[in-house]
Amino acid sequence: MHAAVLDAFGEPPRYGPFDDPRPTPGTVVIDVKAAGLHHLDLLKTSGRFYMDPPPLPSAVGTDGVGLLGDGRRVYFDEVVAPFGSMADRALAKEEALFEIAEDLDDVTAAALGNTGLGAWLALDWRSGLEQGDIVLVLGAGGAVGTVAVQAAKLLGAGRVVAAGRAGERLERQLLRGADAVVALDQEDELPEAFRRAAQGDLDVVIDTLWGEPAMAAIQAAGRRCRHVQVGQLAGLDITLPAPAVRSVSLDLRGFSVAHPPREVRRAGYLELTRRVASGEIEIDFEAMPLDQVAAAWERQRKPEGGAKLVLVP
Repeated sequence: MHAAVLDAFGEPPRYGPFDDPRPTPGTVVIDVKAAGLHHLDLLKTSGRFYMDPPPLPSAVGTDGVGLLGDGRRVYFDEVVAPFGSMADRALAKEEALFEIAEDLDDVTAAALGNTGLGAWLALDWRSGLEQGDIVLVLGAGGAVGTVAVQAAKLLGAGRVVAAGRAGERLERQLLRGADAVVALDQEDELPEAFRRAAQGDLDVVIDTLWGEPAMAAIQAAGRRCRHVQVGQLAGLDITLPAPAVRSVSLDLRGFSVAHPPREVRRAGYLELTRRVASGEIEIDFEAMPLDQVAAAWERQRKPEGGAKLVLVP
């Protein structure tokens, strides 16, 4: 078979031949139809990820959509190294197969994995969102943020503020459920800009950025605000004074899509695919042939975000 093969950490994978996976107890071979490309994939192959790096060489890829031997279509998000999802065939844990809404095509279903599911569960499972809450989404122009803006409205938020780089992708969030937008690169006083857009203090923050935007959101937090830390595209570190936490009883919550129980992830993914199939949530994605993985990798490195990239064998 052919796959996106990682030969050295920190370098883009190459398209080339790779060994076929063979099933072992508790695993299944999947005929891959589409695999999403995520920032997580870049982190895993950098050699600096907090979890164990993949073996060398290996077929990269975290999750995907494909067919089992009996013809059943599934989403899978736990691959068995070295047989990742960006390949003609992948090896996945049998217990980690998810049902997909029937009316959704393979590429869209793959585009919703990891980032889309992460956005949905960050709100539905981790944020403690209550009816009428004011929600700020940091990084609203990216794949996670776009879903988070729409999911917040569907799940009962009273007002949603989308924050990101100025441009068409940010403005488009006004058509997808955002009540206001904040262009992070055009504001001198971000805390005040967040309060103006929110028309008050923040109840929930979905944060894919960290860095300076996160600190500004914390300064605009209302009492018992739940700040859900999802990503770090704007920086690894902030200086967080104790009074900023104590004065509003700030609830800082880490989130990884890998942490919810499997049954929660399975139910969340099926619900998300149904919402997308029905048109309640829209996503931007672009399918690329698997043999263009090196070019896709370089596009994924760019900080400005863009359509979710999906690789098709």
